[in-house]
Amino acid sequence: MKKRIIAICLVAGLLLVGFQVANNHLHLLQSPGVVISDYVEPDYELGPSHIDSLLPFPDVKKGERTPFDLWRYGGKGKTSFTTPDLRMSWEEWLAFNKKQKPELMADVREYMDSRYDFNGEVYEGKFMSGGRNPIMKGPITRLPKGVKSFEELSELTAYEIRERDLFPFKPLAHPLASTAHMVFPDNWNEAHPEHVRIDMDHDFPVEYLPEFPPPMFLTTHKELGDVTKGREVTIANYYEIFNGLLTPEQMEGLKELLRPSPTTWFNHTTHRVTEAPSAGVSCFSCHVNGHTNGAFELGPDSRPNLARLRVGTPTMRGNYNLMQLSSKRSIRSMDHFAEVEEYFDGDPGMQQHIGPRSQKREVTNRMGDFNSILDFPPAPKLDGMGNLIPEKSTKQELLGQELFRGKAKCVQCHYGPAFVDDYMHDLKVERFYKGRPEGPIKTFPLRGIKDSPPYLHDDRLPTLDDATEFFNVVLELGLTKEEKDAITAYMMCL
Repeated sequence: MKKRIIAICLVAGLLLVGFQVANNHLHLLQSPGVVISDYVEPDYELGPSHIDSLLPFPDVKKGERTPFDLWRYGGKGKTSFTTPDLRMSWEEWLAFNKKQKPELMADVREYMDSRYDFNGEVYEGKFMSGGRNPIMKGPITRLPKGVKSFEELSELTAYEIRERDLFPFKPLAHPLASTAHMVFPDNWNEAHPEHVRIDMDHDFPVEYLPEFPPPMFLTTHKELGDVTKGREVTIANYYEIFNGLLTPEQMEGLKELLRPSPTTWFNHTTHRVTEAPSAGVSCFSCHVNGHTNGAFELGPDSRPNLARLRVGTPTMRGNYNLMQLSSKRSIRSMDHFAEVEEYFDGDPGMQQHIGPRSQKREVTNRMGDFNSILDFPPAPKLDGMGNLIPEKSTKQELLGQELFRGKAKCVQCHYGPAFVDDYMHDLKVERFYKGRPEGPIKTFPLRGIKDSPPYLHDDRLPTLDDATEFFNVVLELGLTKEEKDAITAYMMCL
C-alpha cells in the first residue's frame, strides 16, 4: 500500500510538472511582441498635420462645449466605449442643457456667420426637382482678409495658403461633439417636435437645405413622377400611398424604414437629448422620402468622439446603381447598409442598455429591396447615355459639360450613369491648412446633385458654387470665373 501511495504521488507530481511546463509553453505563445528599442517616429512628411503638431483633445464630459475647430486637435480618448450613464441626475442634465443651449447657439450663429454669407440670393428660374425650393446662389464662403477673389486665392500654392492661413474651406465640426448624434433641421422639428433637442439646434438656415418634403421617384413607376404627391411618407400613410404599387416584400421593407427605434440619444431612458422620452428615430427620419432633410451626425468609424468627422445625410436616391454606400465606412450593399445602421454610433454595446432594433436578415433584405427602387430625379436635358441634348441646353451648360470632361477633371471621379466611380479618395486637403488629416472620403454621385445641399461629407460647402470653388483650389485647376459658372450650370442639369 505504501509503495502504491508513493507511485500515485510520483505520477501526480509528474502530471503537475507536465501541466506547468505546458502552461509555461502556452504563456510563451502569448509573448508581448517585438519592441524597437531605438524607435524614432517619422512624420511621413505630414508636417503640421502630424500628431506632434496638433493640440491634445480637451478633456470634456458628455454635454460640455467643444471647440468649433476640432480639426486642430488629435490623440486618443480614455476609452473606445460609451456608457449609458449621465454624469448627473436627469433633472440636473435637463437644467444644464437648457441653460447652455441659448449660449451655445448664439456662438454657433456667430461662428457660421464668420464663415458664410447666408444672403438668401437665389438663381432665378432654377429650382430643385419638387419645383418649390429655388437653388441658392453662391459662393457664400467668406474669403480671408486680404484676398479679393477666389481667382486670386487659386493662384497661390497649397504651401502659401497653409502658411498664411488663407484656406476658407476648413472642416466643419459638430457644434457639440461631446454629445454629438443627429441634429435635425428646423423645418423637420416643426413637423416632428419629438426630435427637438434640449442641447442644440441645426446650424444651417433651411433655405440652404434640401426641400421638405422632397419628391420620391421609383424606378418601377417612372410614369407617376413624385409618387408621394407632395406628402411626407410616414408609418401612418405609407400603406395608403403604396398599396397596389409595391410588392409585399417592398411594403414590409418600407414599413421598417419608417418604424422608429431607440438610438444612443433618442430613446426612452434618461440617456437622451429630448425633454420627453422618445420612441427614437427611423431611417426615413433623416432620409426623408428616401432622400435627405439635411440632418447631420458624426461618422461612427473613429474614436475619441471629438475625432469623429461630421457627416451630413446623403440621399438614398439611385443607390441601385452604387456599390459603396457611406462616407467613411465600407458598406457594400443596401442590405448591408440596413444591417449596419442597427448599431449605435458604432458602439453595439449600447444596444445592451437601450435596446437593439434586432431585425433579422430577411427583414433587412426587404429594407434593401425598397431602397433599391428609389430613383434619381428626372433630368430632361440628358439623353440615355448621360450626355446633354444640345437642342435643350444652353451654350453655358454645354461649355460646362466640356470642362467637366476635360480641364476641370471632374470626370476622373464622376462618370457613368450615376456620375460616380464608387471609390473613396483622399484629396489630402490638409495640404492647405494646419490640422488633422481627414483621410479617404467616398465619392458621391452627381446625378440629381442640385437637390442635395450642402455639399462635401461635412456640409462645409453650402452651394454648388462653393463646391466648384473648393475643387478648383484643392485640385489646382486654374479655372476662370466663366468656366466655374459653366460647370455649376452643367451640374444643375444632372
